Amino acid sequence: MLEVRDLTAAYGGIAAVRGVNLSVAAGRCVALIGANGAGKTTLLHTLCGLMRPASGSILLHDVNIAGETAYRVARRGVLLVPEGRRILGPLSVRENLELGRLAQGSRPGGRYASLDAVLALFPRLGERIDQLAGSLSGGEQQMLAIARALMGAPRLLLLDEPSLGLAPIVAATVFDTLKRLNADGLTILLVEQNARRALDIAQYAYVMERGCIVDEGESARLRDDPNIQTHYLGVAPPSGRSSAQTSS
Repeated sequence: MLEVRDLTAAYGGIAAVRGVNLSVAAGRCVALIGANGAGKTTLLHTLCGLMRPASGSILLHDVNIAGETAYRVARRGVLLVPEGRRILGPLSVRENLELGRLAQGSRPGGRYASLDAVLALFPRLGERIDQLAGSLSGGEQQMLAIARALMGAPRLLLLDEPSLGLAPIVAATVFDTLKRLNADGLTILLVEQNARRALDIAQYAYVMERGCIVDEGESARLRDDPNIQTHYLGVAPPSGRSSAQTSS
């Protein structure tokens, strides 16, 4: 579905994404993990049209969408759930969801691209349908941000740090929902600081450092890799070996 080739993008005059190559097959969940400042958010913003690439291509079903406006990319079905949620606080839950429908355009609706479907997926939003979005809890706002994107009938859903700032039990609910959406056939590219959770729900993953992809593979392999465990999963290196030794 998505093929990114030699993509470079600058943020504030600094090359935050440098020659990135990655692919996301239809129906798969792919994770992108890395430390803060690795360039993950810049990459997502470039994929969805919020930033223009300096070079490289972004192929969506073999059509190069690099440099297209965010509006046109959204109409093609690439939708972003941004870091910090960015819901419209002065509007009601219902109004936020209806605005999400604008991204669908003339494309056919997906399984969850209706008010009834997203409220069945997130029943708590149904209980607060006419409440101001800004009065929701952090977890409810994250649910709303995901539901709003689903209303736009995404072909590819991009998520930037969906568990950020959430209590563990709420984050677990969000990840369970993403796993269910992927099982239902939704294609997902997930950026997530909680690498363990990301690798648990994704089938494939990329590791990003200083704007570059430095490793990739099936999630199960990366989960068992000592270097990944030490640097991203919080597992101490074997006794007698330093972190530097494990990364050599």
